[in-house]
Formats: sequence, structure tokens, C-alpha cells
Amino acid sequence: MDTSIIKNTELIAPVDGTKPQKIESLLSQLLKFACSVKVGVTLLVILGGACMIGMLVMQQNVDGFANYFAALTPAQRLVYGRLGFFDIYHSWYFNALLAALSLNIILSTIDRLPKIWPYFSRPSNTVPVRWLRDQSGSVSIEVKGDVDKLVSSVSRTLKENGFRKTSVDEKNGRTFVFAEKGTWNRLMFVAVHIALLMIFVGGFMTAQLGHTGNLGLSPGQSSDLMTDTAFQLDKVQEVTKKLPFEVTFTDIQQRLIRDDGSLSPANTIDWMTWFTIKDETGEHPGFVQMNRPFDYRGYRFFQASFVNVGKARNITLVATPAYGGEPQTVKIDRNGSAELDDGTKLIFRDFRANFTMGPEDPNENSSNYQNPAAILEVLPREGVMQQATVFGPQVGDIPVAKKAVNGYTFKMTSFEKVADAHVLSVQRDPGSNVVYGGFALLSLTLVGVFAFSHKRVWASIDTRPGDSHELILAGNTNRNPNGFLENLKKLERSIVDSIKEKN
Repeated sequence: MDTSIIKNTELIAPVDGTKPQKIESLLSQLLKFACSVKVGVTLLVILGGACMIGMLVMQQNVDGFANYFAALTPAQRLVYGRLGFFDIYHSWYFNALLAALSLNIILSTIDRLPKIWPYFSRPSNTVPVRWLRDQSGSVSIEVKGDVDKLVSSVSRTLKENGFRKTSVDEKNGRTFVFAEKGTWNRLMFVAVHIALLMIFVGGFMTAQLGHTGNLGLSPGQSSDLMTDTAFQLDKVQEVTKKLPFEVTFTDIQQRLIRDDGSLSPANTIDWMTWFTIKDETGEHPGFVQMNRPFDYRGYRFFQASFVNVGKARNITLVATPAYGGEPQTVKIDRNGSAELDDGTKLIFRDFRANFTMGPEDPNENSSNYQNPAAILEVLPREGVMQQATVFGPQVGDIPVAKKAVNGYTFKMTSFEKVADAHVLSVQRDPGSNVVYGGFALLSLTLVGVFAFSHKRVWASIDTRPGDSHELILAGNTNRNPNGFLENLKKLERSIVDSIKEKN
């Protein structure tokens, strides 16, 4: 007795003698459920809802979270905290949703691909005539002439209408002319699935391996450390992260709407930061402004904020010899120096936007420049370095402003306002390129899915007694059937005209 093994199924013979029924195994049912479209759509909706929660509830790694958390009610803090809403993109259930949806996409691809592959490996060159007659738009034409001429006319017309791939076969006394185009459209779902998986994988890489931090420096300062504020609900912790390179700020600039205004964001057009990056490969220049980030070795630098302490990017001053002589006008950049005609060197050491006698308060908001003054070091060619405080024309007549330092009196005529330091946001996003590639591929594949289709056309020629033949023309498509029927009618007229011309 021959036996057969049916994968994942078993035969149950009913008592009434009818044919045995095929019962799917539990594993087969589970796999069928896991790769179903309903499960995929459901998981996608739930994942979208989780992302919506992440947008509505401020995440704990966002600036301003401390104030947001303090404004919540105790019940909200408890519920949101227990459900992980404050850090939802790192929660276990968000990652589980990503994994389940990715598994659904993979299984559905594996399940559908064997059903699609025969379109490539075994195209249906010949089909039953009854099936042809049942197709929408199927037509039957009685024609006369030589069969070979008819086949030639039909094949040529199909090629002229874009069906480059044609074949001629015979079956059961009938001649079939088969043509198709856009077969690749059947595989577009695979590309769509790959694009979605790329987006999910890239997002997972960023969530698990990426990190962000702030790097705040003044021109001339260097650091290979960035800091980040980590919130664990009501606990605040400062985290320091080491960069694989050293960053040195070379210059910062703040473009103001009104030069006589403050450094407030409302009076600012743009912030710009110049810096150099030093690593084992050498030094590399970098530049960041408000809408222009900078990328290096997987790290992206953004303009984040600034230290609200008024400084000067450069100063212009007049140095007048105390014992007679022509005044000299010089411009000195921040942390820079200039030399007078007699060799006296002027070093721009510091700038105070609200000068007062005594030490400067580092926490004071001096962005309004109430009493600006520059601190210079004056070094003559032969002599001892002395410090000079240079004021603007508003207070240029006070005694301390007229005091000679190493043979010169100084008056500041203008200066360019700038903050004490700029703060750059440094973000390492290892999955960004994968996500960008996934979205680019998804855009292209969606165009391929909906803008194109797989079209197939059959022409069956059956020889009848005498010199007549029955030509049955039919076709089908996997997209836009109404448009295909219109094209099929035009194709029918073209074939009839070609046959008449041939005869």
C-alpha cells in the first residue's frame, strides 16, 4: 500500500465514507495567522498609536522635561511612569511591537513569494480557451488568411504596443501568441517589505546604539567630552560621554536684527560656530549654523543654544599717545592681538558687557550690554605688561578711562556683539542612513507598485474548415483593470487593422 506524507497536515477519514478532510497542524495555523495581513495592519496601527503617545507625552531626553514633569498631577506621573510613556521608544513593548511587525513582514514575504515565482519560472503561454472567453473584455474575431501571416501580424502589433516579450506555442490544434510586460511589478511587494524592514532596523539601531549630548565651548577652548541630562522621572543626573575626537571652537558669531539690541533669540537672525576636529587622521574644519548641521564619523552637530553672557567677537579702538602723537585705530579679534607703530602689543584678553568694579558674576545675564568694556594687556617693546580697561564713548570721559597705560590712552569706538559660548548638540545616529535609504526605497517602490502593472495578453488562433480562423483576444492585469480594458480595445483595433493590411 502506497503512503504519502503531507507536510503539516493529517488526513481524517469521516465515518460516513466521504473523502478524508485535510486538517492543518497547530504550527501551520500559527504561521498562517502570524503572516496574515490582518495581523500586520493591527500591529502597524498599535505601533502608530505608541508613536503618537511619544509625540503627545514629552520624552525624558527632551529639553524642558523637568518643567513638564513638575507640571503634571501625581496621578499622571504615576500612570505615565508605570506605563513607560516618558521613554516609550526604549520601552520593552515598543521594541516587541517592532519585532512582531518585522516578523510578520518576513513571514508574509516567505508565504507569498512561492505563489509569485511561477510568473517568472513558468509563464502561462497557453491557457484554456474557456478561461480566455471568461476574461473581461475578451473578443472573438473571425479572420481569413494564412496562419503564419496572422501570427506575424499579431506578434508585430503586440510589440508595437510595448509588449517586447512575445512567444508562439501550439496546443490542442490551436496556436497561441502570448505577450506580457511589467512582470517585475509582481515582485514590488518584496521591495516594499525590504524598505519597511530597513526603516524599522534603522530606528532600532538609533534607539539602542545612538546617543546625544551637548558641547558648550568658548572660542579657543577644546574638549572631547559632551554632557547630557538624564531624567529618571523625578531624578536628574548629569551624564558625561566621551567623543572619539577633540573639538576646538575657533570662532562664534551671532547675527542680530538690530545691532543696538540684546543677544536675545527674538533679536537674532542666525548663530554660527566654526571649529576644528582633531583625531588620529589629523585636523578637520567644521562649521555649524542654525539650519546647517555638520556631519563627521557618524556624529551630527547642531546649533542648540548659547550662554547668555555678553562678549565681543572683535573690538575697534583708538590708541592715543599720552605725550603727543597721532592716534591709531586698530581692530582686534577675540583672543587676538594687534601691534602699534612703535611696537607696542595690544592683547585682547577679555570683554565685560556690564563692567563694575570687582569680580564678574558668571551667572549674570549681561546680554543687554549696559556698560561694555574691553580688558587689554598692553606690552611695550621694552617694558612691563600692564592691564588697561577700555570703555566706549558713553563713559569715555571718566577718570579711569583717561588713565594712560604704558604711554597710551584708549577708547573703544565699536564692537561686534556675541555670546560667551555656543552650545552644540552632538547626536550619534547609527541608523540614520539606513532609515533614509529605507524611505527612499519605499518611495520608489510605491511608485513602481501603483504607477505600473503586470499586463498579459493572449491571442488564440483556431483553424476552421475552409480558409477562416477564429481569433480570441483576451488579457488580464494586476493593477488598474479599467485602464487595461481600454488599452485592450485599442489593441484589438490595431490587430484587426494589421491583419487587413497584411492580407
